[in-house]
Amino acid sequence: MIMNSNLGKLYLIPTTLGDNEPLEVLPISVKKVVEGIDVFIVENEKTARRFIKKITPRKSQPSLKIFLLDKYTTDLETKTYLNPCLQGVNIGLLSEAGVPAIADPGASIVMQAHIKNIKVVPLVGPSSITLAMMASGLNGQNFAFNGYLPIDKAERKKTIKEFEKLSKLKNQSQIFIETPYRNNKLLSDFKSVLTPTTFLCVASDITLSTEYIRTLQANEWRRENVDLHKRPCIFIIHKS
Repeated sequence: MIMNSNLGKLYLIPTTLGDNEPLEVLPISVKKVVEGIDVFIVENEKTARRFIKKITPRKSQPSLKIFLLDKYTTDLETKTYLNPCLQGVNIGLLSEAGVPAIADPGASIVMQAHIKNIKVVPLVGPSSITLAMMASGLNGQNFAFNGYLPIDKAERKKTIKEFEKLSKLKNQSQIFIETPYRNNKLLSDFKSVLTPTTFLCVASDITLSTEYIRTLQANEWRRENVDLHKRPCIFIIHKS
C-alpha cells in the first residue's frame, strides 16, 4: 500500500534518561522535529511539557495539544489520537524516558498508525536497554528483553534459574528491568541464585554523571557492595 502524502506523520520522539540537558544525548534533528510539532501523545503531561520547554524554549506551551497515554487510557480513547494525522497534521509520540514503545507505552499507537497507513518516523535517541547491552561485553548477537521478574521472592528466584538455563541453551543474553526501589533486592537474588560463573551486568543511571556499568561473574558480585536503590537499572545475565 502506498503512503498517502496528504497524511500527517507519527514521529517517535526520544527523551533523556535522566535530568541532563537534552542536546547532551539527543541529536539536533530531534530538536528540529519537536519545533515543528504541536500535537503530542505522552505518558505524563507535566514531564512532557518540561522536556518540550527544555529542548525548544521558544515554543508556545498554550498552543500544544496533549493526548495522555497511561494505564487509565482506554482503547476507545487511543483510537482517536491519530485523527490529526488524517487531517495532515504531524504528531509526536513522546517517551517518558528513552525511546518510545521499547519498555515504554506506545506500541499500540504505532500499530494504529500502520493500520491507518500513516508514516511512522523513529528518531535516534538513548535506549537504556541497547546502551546497557552495548556496554556489557555479553552476547550482542543474540539477546532477549524480558521486562520485569515476578515480585514474589520464591517465584522470582525460580524464574531467574529458568532464564539462566535458557541463556546457556541458546547462548543468549537475558535482559531485565526492575522498579527502582526493588533493585537491591533483585541484585541480592541474582547473587544468591546464579551459578558462580554466570555473568551478570548491572547498568545504572546510564548517560548520567552517576553512571555505573559493571559486568562480573556471580561469585565476584558476591564480594561487591553497590547501592542501586531508586536508580534506574538494567540487569543482564549470560551463562556460557
